[in-house]
Amino acid sequence: MSGVKIEFKDLSKRYKDVLAVSNFSAQVQSGRVTGFLGPNGAGKSTALRCLLGLVNPTGGSAEIYGGSYSQLQDPIHKVGAVLDSRGFHPGLTAKQNLKIMASASEIDFSRIDEVLALVDLASAANKRTKGFSLGMKQRLSLAIAMLGDPEILILDEPANGLDPLGIVWLREFLQKLAGEGRTILVSSHQLAEMQNTVSDVLIINKGVLVAQGTIKEICKGKSLEEAFLELTLRKSA
Repeated sequence: MSGVKIEFKDLSKRYKDVLAVSNFSAQVQSGRVTGFLGPNGAGKSTALRCLLGLVNPTGGSAEIYGGSYSQLQDPIHKVGAVLDSRGFHPGLTAKQNLKIMASASEIDFSRIDEVLALVDLASAANKRTKGFSLGMKQRLSLAIAMLGDPEILILDEPANGLDPLGIVWLREFLQKLAGEGRTILVSSHQLAEMQNTVSDVLIINKGVLVAQGTIKEICKGKSLEEAFLELTLRKSA
């Protein structure tokens, strides 16, 4: 399918005696915000780490554009990711951190001011990040992910630390990117906000896919929280 940019194919990952992900298969469409949901320890982070080439699958595959992340040419322009909001030097300013990232990826420094404005951090560009709130760190992480103007964005709990206005901003930001045809995959525990943000949903529990569909197909007139609890509790029973 031409609209599929991310695909998990029978993905499995075992850590010694723990099967973190088991035969997980799912697709993520372009031009959509897809919520990746599951209880703590369900396998979400492991699946994302396999997708980004940070860990090797035990079986199956996690593919971007039909291949592994390591096979991508010029990956910074293909994929932006935020798995942790601590990936920068606390003694440097926001702009200095971005310059290091841009230089390493041969990205023109003019892009730095663009991404700072994009995530509403222009006024904090010359402040050291050690004084940043968690919400500001999340925004800076998003700026780093957007440096290469990627076609795909993969985010793990991007709303952590954001105040209510920041959460609304993030919702509109992600929906705008999807409206441009980009592929957005977001892992989150904030179900009420996910219901307002995403177009599609993947739900994983104990490493196994339990539901996949549009937000309407998953909720069936209920809240996402109600649907999520029914699906995950039923699978656990």
